[in-house]
Amino acid sequence: MGDDESFSVTMDLEEGYRFDVDFGIGGDARFVMDEPSPLGEGTGPNAARVLAAAVGNCLSASLLYCLRRARIEVTGVRTTVSGALERNDAGRLRVGGLTVEIEPQVSADDEPRMRRCLELFEDFCIVSESVRHGIGVEVAVTPVSAAAG
Repeated sequence: MGDDESFSVTMDLEEGYRFDVDFGIGGDARFVMDEPSPLGEGTGPNAARVLAAAVGNCLSASLLYCLRRARIEVTGVRTTVSGALERNDAGRLRVGGLTVEIEPQVSADDEPRMRRCLELFEDFCIVSESVRHGIGVEVAVTPVSAAAG
């Protein structure tokens, strides 16, 4: 994504706390998000898990890009993101931290050549760097009258 690109994601309530998410990229790139029980039914990931996936995916893709540019053959990548929920001073749950473990499969001969990528790749991840630096969030609520039935 370039400096001046924008994007939007649309979510429509299906029922309970389950939302159909449309990423606005066409095709079948949609999925369901849901809150775990007792609020929802857990039929999809909740927002905290999607945030963890976004951070993990961004970091993994950034590392993979660097390794491929360095002509290091990567035969697979497994990334695990662990999150911790904690309560703030007001007692509200927040994502208190994320731990990301990335395991690229590379030849033992290439491991020493990975050093430069390991020094650089995090800085190029849009999502993790945005989260680390506290991106601004503006919220607007615009009620829409339900059609009289």
